[in-house]
Amino acid sequence: MSIDPQRLSAKYDVPAPRYTSYPTVPYWETTPEESQWLACVARALDDEPDPAAALYLHIPFCHSLCTYCGCNTRVTRNHGIVGPYIETLLHELDLYRQGLGITRLPVGELHLGGGTPTFLTMNELERLLGGLFERLEPRPDTSASIEVDPRVTTPAQLQLLARYGFRRISLGVQDFDPRVQQIVNRVQDERQVREVTDVARALGFTSVNYDLIYGLPLQTQASIHSTMDAVCQLRPDRIAFYAYAHVPWIKPGQRRFSEQDLPQGREKRALYESGRERLAAAGYEEIGLDHFALATDSLWEAQRRGTLHRNFMGYATARSWPIIGLGVSAIGDAGDAFAQNEKDLPLYQQCIETGRLPLHRGHLLTAEDLVLRRHILRLMTRFETDWREPADDVPYLRTLPSRLAEAAADGLIELDAHSCRMTERGRPFLRNICMGFDARLARRVPDQVLFSRAL
Repeated sequence: MSIDPQRLSAKYDVPAPRYTSYPTVPYWETTPEESQWLACVARALDDEPDPAAALYLHIPFCHSLCTYCGCNTRVTRNHGIVGPYIETLLHELDLYRQGLGITRLPVGELHLGGGTPTFLTMNELERLLGGLFERLEPRPDTSASIEVDPRVTTPAQLQLLARYGFRRISLGVQDFDPRVQQIVNRVQDERQVREVTDVARALGFTSVNYDLIYGLPLQTQASIHSTMDAVCQLRPDRIAFYAYAHVPWIKPGQRRFSEQDLPQGREKRALYESGRERLAAAGYEEIGLDHFALATDSLWEAQRRGTLHRNFMGYATARSWPIIGLGVSAIGDAGDAFAQNEKDLPLYQQCIETGRLPLHRGHLLTAEDLVLRRHILRLMTRFETDWREPADDVPYLRTLPSRLAEAAADGLIELDAHSCRMTERGRPFLRNICMGFDARLARRVPDQVLFSRAL
């Protein structure tokens, strides 16, 4: 007999990876040489009938530190460092063009993330975009998106982005409660979010995403309800509703508040359930881990067609390989290899100045890695997977019925010898089920805390 929801949440609220990659970053072990990495990227391009890379640019700069943030950021008011950084980004792209032997890189997806990409002034943003598109060959259906901070984003910036073909925008909202905003140092009101949303839509942006977080310090059922009411009135096309990841040993800014300020266990889970129910009532479908979309959005359509894909940039409507990451700490994905840039800004710039790609760490996937990655990706995008094909003849998969038996008994999944499907009850525990497919985690349980909690 399955256990009650409260005990279920307590049972499965354990440290768990988010599975934006498999293997997860702490288990990367074979960093490719520059020549190997370029060969993997070239092979990924050659494998496609109409090759096009996905390009991610990391803009680390922010005016102030949001203390919940786990991203690689550089808090500054000094724009003197921005110009050299833009030139370094473009130089890095030149190194890829030279290494791949191409004049212009074909791209089907472009994403600017951060940090705060709209930290850049109009002149800086124009220099970056102009330099990029001189070096790129966009496909007619290229998807261009950007993450923005409503507090600093101007209509002129949005006009410039629209002129370069950007049609997707993601706004950091998190929570509208003033007490929560004060303690996480992210004070913005509903008016600012509405203005950016309205201007973007008027300029032709076809998909607006809001990032929301549950489990923030001082957050309550009341703050979740009021935030969700406001969000549903603004009606973004997509919503990412993430669990706050408390990792003060990695991000010291999170020490501004203590664990006593954080909703824990069943209290935290109740915040998610309340938000999820409110979104469902407003017509949002759960399309993947922490992500919701309206039936009019392309992500919802992709989930129904079975083409939904998940990568380091989030959910996408189709598979995008290779991903080339430009900028400090950016991560690339060639399908059978990962590579992450140097995390230290001066070191990143020094590498490129000497004509070297700034590879810091990475991983060459084994045959087993590739199979398990495929199944974890299916779970993340379809909530089910099946391993009866000859290509799935991996010994670890034969252990899954015993590894997942308890989750099946608890009603989280439907399980047989060769397949696994998430139940509606089990969807909030998706990360836990993916852990069952994680051979590297099973073989080497970390002796220190590496991951945030699953719920």
